[in-house]
Amino acid sequence: MRILVTGRSGFIGSALAPALEARGHELRNEGVEGCDAMVHLANIAHAQVDRGLLWKVNVEGTLRAAESAANAGVRRFVYLSSVKARERDDEYGRAKLAAERALEELKSRMQIVILRPPLVYGPGVRANFLALMRAIARGWPLPLASIRNRRSLVYVGNLCDAVAACLESAGAAGKTFYIADGEPLSTPALCRAIGSALGRPARLFPFPPKLLPFDRLTGSLVVDDAALRADLGWKPPFSLEQGLSATAAWYRSR
Repeated sequence: MRILVTGRSGFIGSALAPALEARGHELRNEGVEGCDAMVHLANIAHAQVDRGLLWKVNVEGTLRAAESAANAGVRRFVYLSSVKARERDDEYGRAKLAAERALEELKSRMQIVILRPPLVYGPGVRANFLALMRAIARGWPLPLASIRNRRSLVYVGNLCDAVAACLESAGAAGKTFYIADGEPLSTPALCRAIGSALGRPARLFPFPPKLLPFDRLTGSLVVDDAALRADLGWKPPFSLEQGLSATAAWYRSR
C-alpha cells in the first residue's frame, strides 16, 4: 500500500514510519497523488497555545488534508484523534472533536477511520510522562502514594500496530476506535512500574490527593478498546513491561 504520513518527524510519526515499512508498505514523502491511504498525525499536541492557532492547525488543517486526499482518490484516511475528544474538558479536546465532526462530511467520498488514544508513551516521549520518569530516575520523593485512580495508557509501538490494522482491515472503514495497552493502572502503580524499568524504585509518600495541583495524575481516565479488538482482531504486540523497558532504555541513553 502507498501511504502518506503527515507529522512523520514527530514522536508518533517517527515510530510509525518504520513500523509501516516493516510491514511492506511504501511511504511517500511528498504529495498525496498516487497514494492509497493517508495517516494524519500533524497536529498541535497540547492546549497551551493560542486558540485560533490550535483550531487553524487541528481542525482546519485536518479538513484540508482530508479534502486533498479525497480529491486525489485516496481510499482510506486514518486520523489520530485523542481520548480528549470524548472528555472535551479543554480546548485541545474540543478541537479534536471538531476535527472528527468535520471529517464526517467526507465519509461518502473516502473511508475515514479515527483512533482515540489516551496518554502515549515510548522512546522520545515528552511532557508529563518524561517529567515523571525524570523524577523517579533521580530518586525524588513524590506525594502520590494516596492516589486511588485508574488511567489507561498506550505504548507507541502498540499504537503504531493499531494504525497499521486500521489501514489494512476492511472492517475498520467508517469507525472510531479507542486503544490501550490493557488494564488501566493507578498512578502509584505506574510509578512503581516505571521505577522497576529504570532500576530505581519509586519513592512515594502519602499526601491528600485533593491538595495536589495536577489533576492529570490524580484523576481517572479509562478507555474501552473492545471494539478495536473485536472488529479488527487486534491485540497489543507489546506488554506494559516491554513498553516501559524500551522507554527506560531510551531515557538512559539520552
